[in-house]
Amino acid sequence: MDDGRPLFLQIAEMIENSIIDGSLAEEAQVPSTNELAAFHRINPATAGKGVNQLVDDGTIYKRRGIGMFVTTGARAKLIARRRDQFAQQYVRPLLAEAEKLGLSVTDIKSLIDQWEEKP
Repeated sequence: MDDGRPLFLQIAEMIENSIIDGSLAEEAQVPSTNELAAFHRINPATAGKGVNQLVDDGTIYKRRGIGMFVTTGARAKLIARRRDQFAQQYVRPLLAEAEKLGLSVTDIKSLIDQWEEKP
């Protein structure tokens, strides 16, 4: 929690990562803002802002008097969003640079295979 981005975004991303990796299953209860604040030693309002961002996104929802829970379908939605972000951030620039260098998709796949084989 020190990469220069706002803490509330880091809190939201950590919860998203837990949903993606399965440690927070759909319909599972999300740690409370007070628990998140105590664990990360941050202001509860900051933790709440991260949680509320996920509520606004439809990733988690509130059960009145009980807490926050992961929405059904949240994992698939997050994976799809992250795949799109990955493509925009990494694949599009990769293909643009490959085109400048005259590399085909087959050439790129070959390069990836070479990297994958190295220990």
